[in-house]
Amino acid sequence: MPVRQIFSFIVYVLRTGCQWKALPKEFGSASAIHKHFQQWHRAGFFLALWRSGLAEYNDLEGIAWDWQSIDGAMVKAPLALTCVGPNPTDRGRNGRMRSLLVDGRGVPLALVASGANVHDVKLLAATVDQVVRTRPVAKARNPQYLCADAGYKGAPARQAAKRRDYRSHI
Repeated sequence: MPVRQIFSFIVYVLRTGCQWKALPKEFGSASAIHKHFQQWHRAGFFLALWRSGLAEYNDLEGIAWDWQSIDGAMVKAPLALTCVGPNPTDRGRNGRMRSLLVDGRGVPLALVASGANVHDVKLLAATVDQVVRTRPVAKARNPQYLCADAGYKGAPARQAAKRRDYRSHI
């Protein structure tokens, strides 16, 4: 099967959220496609793709570093084996917390996953530190603002943001 076709089937799973075994039969062997996904993931292909996509976006539009936003979301993960924890909003069933940092236009800059029992504020530093592109140094005349909701309220979040040269807006 051509590599481009395998990639399009992987994108189908990632976009729709369907299980690998639920791929349409006309796609071919779901296990073979999943095997390619695992191999490419281990090889760092998707991270490299994200980085090169951000580089091209930066060349065309420019990453909006001046205003960035961070937020977390809990999702169900009943079959997950890693990065899971008891979800406090789903009777303790397995869940994940995804923490996402975006630029001023909503372009994803960093993503961190953990167990659902980890609070947003505890993922702030890890998420900001995982930016897949080199972040420019914030200066007095060119500050960078970090916007967050009330889940990040308090001294730990403000201090973590300040240590990373952000001006926080909670």
